Amino acid sequence: MIVDCALYRHGRRVPAPADVPAVLAQARVDEDTFCWIGLFEPSREEFDDLTRGLGLHPLAAEDAVTAHQRPKLEVYDAALFLVLKPVLYDDSTDTITVSEINTFVGDSFVVTVRHGEANPLGRVRARLEGQPEVLAHGPTAVVYAVCDAVVDNYLDVADDFHTDLEELEAEVFQPSGRDPGRSAGRIYDFKRQALEFRRVTGPLADPIARLAGSALPFVNERARPFFRDVGDHLMRVNEHLETIDRLLSDILAAHLARVGVQQNDDMRKISAYAAMAAAPTVIGSIYGMNFDHMPELHWTLGYPAVLLVMASVVLSLYVFFRRRGWLGSGGR
Repeated sequence: MIVDCALYRHGRRVPAPADVPAVLAQARVDEDTFCWIGLFEPSREEFDDLTRGLGLHPLAAEDAVTAHQRPKLEVYDAALFLVLKPVLYDDSTDTITVSEINTFVGDSFVVTVRHGEANPLGRVRARLEGQPEVLAHGPTAVVYAVCDAVVDNYLDVADDFHTDLEELEAEVFQPSGRDPGRSAGRIYDFKRQALEFRRVTGPLADPIARLAGSALPFVNERARPFFRDVGDHLMRVNEHLETIDRLLSDILAAHLARVGVQQNDDMRKISAYAAMAAAPTVIGSIYGMNFDHMPELHWTLGYPAVLLVMASVVLSLYVFFRRRGWLGSGGR
């Protein structure tokens, strides 16, 4: 559906006709005028009507309706087609939700097609309408403002993601941490979210570089420095995400090593207790045999002496294993 259809002249919003074709016609006739049409998850029929009026390429129109595109920039005869992927981060579930904004930029129009929950467009439009001197630069100003808002949000999400990662690191390595399997699962979840984030930010570097460095139709040449600034911010995001990914790998490796050491300690404890249990078993089994001639069999102190020997052996083994560090603190 159409969320907003606005007409701007010299950077200020002016009254517009009721129907979209009339708005497009007026934008093309009047000097220093353009229109900005915003749509949210339009149907194919709704977008086909708009496509015919703007002369958009059918492949780009199909991409805009179906969504699920990688960030990219394509040049067609009637318009540029730019795909952006804004994100939302839920601190409570450590989940990144990816949306999509498809932008068409022509000589006198901007069309934004939004899919998903993330919606920076309302704030961008409100901010630009409060800055007519910026909006006077035409459709290029809209493209820059949308790119800037999306990438700045990447920075905020990356910071929030890193903060939660530090909390996870402290939680995983605290002495009385949670179940090792659950911790490993949460680390893997973080890695999966980081990978999803990198799939969004990484491919966007090329479109932003093209907007900042090469002559493109429908893009004001004076806007290059602004797109270079967006590119610098995007580079910071990608470097930050690379650091996060390395940190996650290090945390996972250290956690698995810690689990391995803990399992080794557990096995040593089990072995030590098994050895202590085996000693009296061996001694007791001798007296369970049915021999006619057994030593100390008729000795009055034989039974308590055997029990004393058993206790002495077990105690000696306990002291030995504890000094070796198999049964707790101390030892090697």
